[in-house]
Amino acid sequence: MKRMVFLFSIGTVLLLAGEAFMGISAAQEAALVEMTDDNKYDPERVTIRAGETVKWTNPSKAVHTVTADPAKAATPDHVELPPNAEVFDSGNIQPGGTYSHKFDVPGRYKYFCIPHEKMGMIGEVEVRPAG
Repeated sequence: MKRMVFLFSIGTVLLLAGEAFMGISAAQEAALVEMTDDNKYDPERVTIRAGETVKWTNPSKAVHTVTADPAKAATPDHVELPPNAEVFDSGNIQPGGTYSHKFDVPGRYKYFCIPHEKMGMIGEVEVRPAG
């Protein structure tokens, strides 16, 4: 009987650990955005909650960036950050590469691709309060 209780306890712990791990994985990728061969983010706009992460993937043949830094923008209104949010820049994302960014401050984030900004490669993340 003690062995049965022990095995049940171990099984329960493993089950709960697995559920916790799955919850973390789901939270890490609240939204997925692809960078396309026609120099667009797809989708161009995503909505998440504070504390969640957006993952960008580059299945295209071109190098892209995910940049929210007004100092690097050719057109300043291509970048928007909420008060107290920090700038971010993926650097070059090679074909087949990915970039993830966790958003902690609620508000609207506009970002762009440095090589394709003038072609209109601009995206937006709307971050709602957690909860």
